Amino acid sequence: MRVPSLHGSSEGASLLDNLPEWNLSDLYSGIDAPELQRDLARAAEEATAFESRWKGTLADAAARTGDAGLGAAVKEYEGLDDLMGRIGSYAGLIYAGDTSDPRRAKLYGDVQEKLTDASAHLLFFGLELNLIDDKLIEKALAADPVLGHYRPWVLDLRKDKPYQLEDRIEQLFHEKSITGRGAWNRLFDETMTSLQFDVDGEKLGLEQALNRLQDSDGEVRQTAAEALARTFRDNLRTFTLVTNTLAKDKEISDRWRGFKDIADSRHLANRVEREVVDALAAAVRAAYPRLSHRYYAMKARWLGMEQMSHWDRNAPLPDTPKATIGWDEARNTVLSAYQSFDPQMAEIARDFFDKGWIDAPVRPGKAPGAFAHPTVPSAHPYVLLNYMGKPRDVMTLAHELGHGVHQVLAGAQGPLMAPTPLTLAETASVFGEMLTFRSLLERTTDRRERKAMLAQKVEDMINTVVRQIAFYEFERKVHVERRKGELTADRIGELWLEVQAESLGPAIRLREGYDTFWTYIPHFIHSPFYVYAYAFGDCLVNSLYAVYQNAESGFQEKYFEMLRAGGTKHHSELLAPFGLDASDPAFWDKGLSVIEGLIDELEAMDG
Repeated sequence: MRVPSLHGSSEGASLLDNLPEWNLSDLYSGIDAPELQRDLARAAEEATAFESRWKGTLADAAARTGDAGLGAAVKEYEGLDDLMGRIGSYAGLIYAGDTSDPRRAKLYGDVQEKLTDASAHLLFFGLELNLIDDKLIEKALAADPVLGHYRPWVLDLRKDKPYQLEDRIEQLFHEKSITGRGAWNRLFDETMTSLQFDVDGEKLGLEQALNRLQDSDGEVRQTAAEALARTFRDNLRTFTLVTNTLAKDKEISDRWRGFKDIADSRHLANRVEREVVDALAAAVRAAYPRLSHRYYAMKARWLGMEQMSHWDRNAPLPDTPKATIGWDEARNTVLSAYQSFDPQMAEIARDFFDKGWIDAPVRPGKAPGAFAHPTVPSAHPYVLLNYMGKPRDVMTLAHELGHGVHQVLAGAQGPLMAPTPLTLAETASVFGEMLTFRSLLERTTDRRERKAMLAQKVEDMINTVVRQIAFYEFERKVHVERRKGELTADRIGELWLEVQAESLGPAIRLREGYDTFWTYIPHFIHSPFYVYAYAFGDCLVNSLYAVYQNAESGFQEKYFEMLRAGGTKHHSELLAPFGLDASDPAFWDKGLSVIEGLIDELEAMDG
């Protein structure tokens, strides 16, 4: 595996020419497409008609079957969900492609507003459905085959029952979301994508500036880190206001709904018990000395330092070959790894390349990071990357395609039951990364390259497990303190440095400016407490991969069945066929021991 430098040859730059951009015409032909306007009008009209037909009648409908039965209502509701999901997905993807384009921003804002208005007419459905007596629901599920098909969704919906409010309050929360949380999210996105970082006179976007932190030249890394800190500090008032406002917004919602712990609403959405997440977080924190502290002490020695600065954390190892990994090579690497696991997996992933479902280039205004968007089952997922030819970019491609394969397989469950809780949504993505890594490692005989690959994988795992749990702890501290009053930028920075120092260990010195680096993490803004799902998925996949390595046969089919299940089963049901139980505290230690084993191997190579 090759570790490239952005300051490589012109040949390296040419390998990044002609990167694919997605073709969104499978959703709509363009921003001004008449079918888009037609569907927006249809969504508003049909949502209003749905409310007129079904509101106040669901208890009676539960006693009937056929066109007047509750099953027919759920099926009609699902059709509206698909229609509105298609519209919203298109607007979101268009906007992500260039958030600085006023036309795209207007479309996104207008669509969000119209969908919020339309979905306000559907809000009653889940609330009223949950008011039906448990015995009547069970009787209806048994009597009506159409409703019976949706049993997992109906029963899952009822888990929200203790936290739902009176209809008018729910409607107010829903309608004001576009001028509340939604508006603050949009402000964050548009601010972040508009930022310019002055690195030695060159104006870079966020992704390009962060990419310099992986440069082999320490001065380049330091200059980039200082440029990032300067710009973050210049915008600190905005990010502090956004953070305080959204934390208070969440506190208000949690208080009204009756959630006890600040993360309980996320646990409910993830369909995972608080005790399971607490056990995960405690296991990872206890492992900090064995994982991140130990690894970074080794890395400091490799770099010839007593202590690394924070900008050295992701530096490549000394004497590692430098080259840019071209798109074709990245594509073949991932597809080959998927093919070795199961041809079906490679076949699904190949469609993303062949059918224009990937947007790879770095562009001004483009959303930073990477994601796989499921859109709706009647269409297909899309993947966004910011590909710059780094080994991490190849692993990101493997990660997002894992999501994509999962979303394609789960799509057969339909719009209501295809979505997977975040904790399980990360399983396929991290498993795709692991397949790609193991495939490359098996083909590598050069000791130096093998060491570089192992080190890169350990760093990725530390970023996925240790760093994300540190993020989770940071969020907890911010949200707890916010309940007592607003936090200053300095105080948020202190909390950030506190959790980072604890997780990274004494081998890394957090230099001036690092106190601002909390500002650019989008998960804190868009999905509070999302981050533990990454650690959940990584530890789960480590255990799952161990089962795969020891399985004689049948693993692949069980794995695909797990992905096809979408959101129809609890994590305990999905893991049972593999002999795994996430509620067992020892389960997390098994996953963490895999990371520890890779560090052991690196330490042995160091001897």
